[in-house]
Parts: sequence; structure tokens; C-alpha cells
Amino acid sequence: MDVSTDIASVAGFRVASVDAGLRKQPAPDLTLIVADAPYTAAGVFTTNRVQAAPVILDRARLADHPDRIRAVLINAGCANAATGDPGLRNAEQCAAWAAESIGCAADEVLVMSTGVIGVQFAMEKFKAAIPIAAAALRPDGWMDAARAIMTTDTRPKTASITANGFTIAGIAKGAGMIAPNMATMLAVIVTDADIPHDVLQRALGQAAAATFNHIVIDGDMSTNDTLLALASGTSGVQIGADPSRFGFTGALYRVCKQLAQAIVRDGEGATRFITLHILHADEPAHAYQIANTIATSPLVKTAFYGGDANWGRILAAAGRAGIEFDPAKLALWYEEGEKEPAGGLQLVANGTPLAYDEAQANAIAASPEVTVTLDIGMGDAPATVWTCDLSHDYVSINGHYRT
Repeated sequence: MDVSTDIASVAGFRVASVDAGLRKQPAPDLTLIVADAPYTAAGVFTTNRVQAAPVILDRARLADHPDRIRAVLINAGCANAATGDPGLRNAEQCAAWAAESIGCAADEVLVMSTGVIGVQFAMEKFKAAIPIAAAALRPDGWMDAARAIMTTDTRPKTASITANGFTIAGIAKGAGMIAPNMATMLAVIVTDADIPHDVLQRALGQAAAATFNHIVIDGDMSTNDTLLALASGTSGVQIGADPSRFGFTGALYRVCKQLAQAIVRDGEGATRFITLHILHADEPAHAYQIANTIATSPLVKTAFYGGDANWGRILAAAGRAGIEFDPAKLALWYEEGEKEPAGGLQLVANGTPLAYDEAQANAIAASPEVTVTLDIGMGDAPATVWTCDLSHDYVSINGHYRT
């Protein structure tokens, strides 16, 4: 099963994107995704204690009626986060306007928002634009939607896969404020497979845990992170109680991985895509904690930006991860490209630097894609995290985000 970055259409869904005037510059910024009938839905959300109004609203509606969702309304330009009760009422009203435009119940619409925190919606713009979006719905509007949800993204993020009679496709946005649990990112995945809510929720949670929760750009967790999945069942392929049936679990993982990695590759100011493997930790959670500590280290990330194989920063970050291990057992490799673990140039063995070629190490560190493998030498547990470097452009982008 090969993942494509194209989405033509997925049976049972229509999409439209319009310019509602929510951005500083004219561009599509409001997207409406509509299901032809009430469909099954699932969601994974940010674990930030400060949660945006759309996150609160969607959590409640999916908990109440996950098998009766008709639409998703997505806006850029305003996060509707830290907006209190007025923000929640505004999210509900926008959903109601969308429901009225497509002819469904107000609580059958989910909402997603991205943009500046602490700003209330310009409601008159939503009221005017939502019916226009509803009138423009079409099956092949996915690429336009992927562009309309972008903020500091430089390119749209899409993925699709067709196998065993069903299709899974998705769009995502995200380039900064990316940290695990969840990785600001928004993503919507649709499928024409027939799958019950509880099975879809379990499969989506597993896929997110292995993909979106394993990406790091800057270590800052968003207030709005939302991953939604909707299943139309129009293909007639019944997944049933086993999400791995017909390869559904694997296909969903591949789509999520493609989208998650696309977010890292488009990280704000990023010049390097880094695959970080941790091997032989004593348990998976500890391997993950070490990987995440390294991936969020400004010193590690700036060294890669400079093309400097300053591997001591990696060991130092691992040592402050709060996990017990024996430094004398550490081993470290650098390799160009996105590769399997423990390949390429070995720099450290048994906690001691080897007589490696410094110029070769720096050349690898300066390549567009780098794989780093750190062997802890304690047990059998691995972890992989995808991250990027930290450049001057990241500071410029975020230093002037509102101005």
C-alpha cells in the first residue's frame, strides 16, 4: 500500500473553501467538509490544560453522538482559544450557521480553528461566508481545503491511500507550536470504509500515538490540536470489530505518518528533517522520554542548523531526561537520510568517542535529512521521534506572528 500526496475525492464527502476575510491578507480561510449523511466520527485532541472553544465543543459532541456527524467547519486566522464563554457560544453559533446552510441539526457539526490566541471571532464574517461555502461544495475540493487551513505553513499537507476496496485520505496543517500529545496542528481524515465508532476511535488513537505524538518542532503544545476522522461506509467494506481487518490499521497509520512527517518537514524555518531513534531503553515510555528531551533541546537543534556534529549535546540532553541509565553503555550513530536505526557513521561506543572522521560527521549533520541513533544499552525498548533544526527564521516568524 503506497501513500499518495494527492486527494481526488472520497465517496460520501464534499468540500469547499472560501475567503471569509479572516486573515490579514486575502486568501481562502474558511473550509466546510460535509458528509452526505450522518457518519461515524472519532477524535484525538490536545492535552493542554488551556483548551480552545472548538476542542471543548467537539469533545462534547463526539462523546454524545459520535455516529451522527454531518460536517466539519474549519477556520484559519483566529484560534478561538482563551476566549471564555463568549468563544464557546461563538463556536456553537458558527456550527449552527453551517448546519442551517447544509440542512442538518446544529449539534451534527464539528468545528476546528487555528490562528491567534485570545481573540474573539468576527462573527459577521462567518455568518456571511458560511452559506457561500455551502453553495460551493464539491467532491474534489480537498487540495483547496489543505491550503485554506494553513497559517505559517509554506505548503499544503495531504495524503491518501486506496487498498482492499476502501480509501483513507486526509489533510493537515502545522508548522510551529508542535509538541507531542498532540503535536498548532489540525488534521481531518476521511474514509469510505464502514467502521464502528469505538473501533475507529481505537484505531485513530493508536495511529496518532505512533505518528502525530512522535513529532517535535519547538516543544510548545497548542491549545487547539485536533485530529478528526469520519467514516462514510459508502465503499461497503465492513471493518467490523477488528481494525486490522483488510489492512485498515496499517493504511490509517501510513496516512497519519505521511501527514505528521509533512508537518515536521515544513517546520517554521526548518532546514533539516531529523529522524531520532532510541534503542535498548528499559521500557518504551523511557525511550520516548529520552527521545523527546533530545528533540526539544535548543542546543541540539541549533547544532544541526549549523551543520555541526556536536554530539555531546545529544548525550547531555539524554542525561537530563530523568531516566536512569549507565552512560558507559551509550553508543551513537549519524547517517544521512531517513534510515533505519544504528547505521552510518558511529561516533560513540561504550560511552567513549571513537576516532571518526570529523569532516564526514559534520557533512552528515549538514545534510537535509539526518538519522540519529542513540543506543542506551539497558533493555529492549525502542522509540522514534521526528524533529527538525532551529533556525534564525523560526525566531523571525514567531517574533512577529501578530505584528
